[in-house]
Amino acid sequence: AYNMQFPLLTEKGVFFFPSPILHFMFSFVFSLSKLQLKTGDLDPRLFSRLRHLQKLDLSDNLLDKFPNSLTLPDLRVLNCNNNKLEDVTALKQFPLLEELTYENNVYLTLNDDYKVMFLLQNLRLLNGKDITKLANHVRRVNSRKLTSKVTAHWEKFFRDQLPEKHTAEQVKSIKKKFLKSVQTNVVYGPSSLSEFTRWRVGDIPLTLLFCRQGPCSCFCMGLIKTLHGFGCSCRQDVTAEPLHFLQCHSKGNSREDFKTQLWSCVFEPVLDSGTRKGETVATCGGESVCLIDCETGTVLKKYKVATEEFFSVAWTTLTMVISDSRKKAHNILAAAGRRGIVKLIHVAADFCYGEIKAHKKPIATVCFSPTQETHLFTASYDKRIALWDIGIPDCDYNFKASQLLVLEAASIPLRIALVPTCPEQYLLAGCEDGCFAWNIKLDKGQKSRPFEAIFQFPDDESMTTSHRVDGLAFLNDDVVVSKSSKPGCIYLWSWSRSFDAKGKGCQRTMSAVILAELEWSTTDMSYLTLSTCPDYVFCGDEKGSVWMYNLSNYTTAWDTPPCPLFSPQILKWPELRVNGEQPPEILVNNVVADPAFTYLVVLTSVNITAIWKKS
Repeated sequence: AYNMQFPLLTEKGVFFFPSPILHFMFSFVFSLSKLQLKTGDLDPRLFSRLRHLQKLDLSDNLLDKFPNSLTLPDLRVLNCNNNKLEDVTALKQFPLLEELTYENNVYLTLNDDYKVMFLLQNLRLLNGKDITKLANHVRRVNSRKLTSKVTAHWEKFFRDQLPEKHTAEQVKSIKKKFLKSVQTNVVYGPSSLSEFTRWRVGDIPLTLLFCRQGPCSCFCMGLIKTLHGFGCSCRQDVTAEPLHFLQCHSKGNSREDFKTQLWSCVFEPVLDSGTRKGETVATCGGESVCLIDCETGTVLKKYKVATEEFFSVAWTTLTMVISDSRKKAHNILAAAGRRGIVKLIHVAADFCYGEIKAHKKPIATVCFSPTQETHLFTASYDKRIALWDIGIPDCDYNFKASQLLVLEAASIPLRIALVPTCPEQYLLAGCEDGCFAWNIKLDKGQKSRPFEAIFQFPDDESMTTSHRVDGLAFLNDDVVVSKSSKPGCIYLWSWSRSFDAKGKGCQRTMSAVILAELEWSTTDMSYLTLSTCPDYVFCGDEKGSVWMYNLSNYTTAWDTPPCPLFSPQILKWPELRVNGEQPPEILVNNVVADPAFTYLVVLTSVNITAIWKKS
C-alpha cells in the first residue's frame, strides 16, 4: 500500500485535494499523523467521502474522542497512538475493525480495553497483541454471567414492584431505579474492571420479562434493550394444555415398556383433496411407526418391523396414477433406522409398498427435498449422506429407486437441512464433530463429494469447529438454529453472512456469524434435538420440559452485533403417574409443532408421546 500524507489543514478542518484522489483513497493507507489535530478537525463531511478506506493513521495528535459519524464502514486498521483519548465507545461505528492501537493515551485504562473487545466483534489485535481468546471470553462467558446476575437481581428485588395497573411514569421510574441498583450492586470480576462491569450492566442486551396475571390478560414487558435499539416490544407467552399422553410404541404392546426411545415426528402435509386438517402426525421409535390424530389422541395406523429400530420419518407428496388412469396426489411416508433400510409407506392405502437398502449402517435421519418430491436424503452412521430418487410407483406399486449423489462427511451426520433459498444447491448437516455444508447441485459431474465448508462457533475460550451439533433447523430463509454439546446455549446464525458462496475450493473453514443466543438447559446430555415453526424455536430438556422461544418481535434486531440472549418460556412436564408411580428420568428427545402451531408433539425417552394444544 502506498502511504499518502496530507499536511494541508484549513482553519475549519477541511482538507483540499482533488476529487479523483478521494475516489480512489480506498487503495491507500491514509495518514493524518503528527498534524496537531483536535476532535473538531475530523470533519464528517470529508470522511463520508472515504467509504472504502481500510487503514487510517491518526497517531501523534490531540484527539480527546471520536465523532460519532465519521462513516468509515470498511475501516480495518486504526492507529490512535499518542493522543489524549478519554473514551473508546464511539469506536463501535467501525464494526469491521480488526487491528487497533491506542498506546500512550494516558486517560485510557484496562476497562477501555475490555470495552473495545466487547464492542468490536472482529477485533483481533489490540495494541499489537492477539486478543482473540480473551475477547471471546469477554463477549460470551462474561456476558452470560453478567446476564445471569442482572436477571437474579431483577427477580429478587424488582419483579413485584410494578403495580398491576401502571402508568408510563411508573414504568420509567422503576426502570431508572433498577438501572441504578444493578450498577451499584451487581459485582463480577476483579475490582480493576469495576468500571467495565458497571458500563456493561447499564447497557446489557437482556430482555427482562416481568409478568403479572390480571383478570383477563398477562402483562409482559421488555425492560432493557437500550444498547441495540430493540425498542420495547412484548413477548406473547403461549398458553398450552396437555391433551394426550400415549404409549403406542411399546415392544410387544407391553404396558410395562417405559424404555423404548421415541426419536422422530413430523406432521402430515395437508392435501387439497384430503379430509384431514393438519392434525395428523407420524411418530417413530422402537420397532414401530405410528400415525396419530392429535385432536382425539387416536392411533390411526401402526406399522411394525420386528427386527427394526426406527430413528427417523419424513413425508413427501407424489402425484400417482391410480387404477382408472387418473392422476392424484398422495402422501408417502419414508421411515428408516438401525438396519439402514428406508421403508416407503402409502399411508392412504395402508400399504408399505417398497424399501431401499440405502446404507450398511444405521440411518440417523432422512429428509425430502421441498422442490424435488422424489429426492430423498439419507444420513448414516457410515459417515455418508446419500441422495436418492425414489421414483413414482405405478398403479401396481412398481417403482425404481436410484442413487444420485454421495456426500462424504468427516463424522456421523446427525441432522440435515436444505438451505431454503437454494435447496437444490446446498445442504447443511450437524455432525458428531461439527457443522458442515455441501454443494449438492446435480449438474456437477462429481457423484461423490467432500464437504465444501465447516463452520466455526465460539466456545468459552475461542472459536472452534470440533463439537457435536445435535440440533439443526432453519427458522426462516436465512437464520439457522443449531445446538451443540456446549451446555446452556442454542445459537441463531446467518447462513448468507457465514457462507462464502464465491470462494473456491473444498473443506474451507468459515466462522458462523452469530445473531443471537437462546438460553437453554445446562445439561451435558446429547441428542435432545430442536425444531422450528414460523417465529418459534422448540427444544426439550432432560427433565421432560419443553423450552419455547417466541422470536416474532426480534428479527430486525439481529442486524447489529453483539448478539442478544433470549430467555425461554418453559412448559413443565406435568405430574403424571403410571400404576401410582411417576415415570423415571424423562428426556425429551424431540418436540415438533404443526406449521400453524396448534399442537405440540413431545417425544420422550420413556415411550410416552405427549400432545399439547395451544389455547
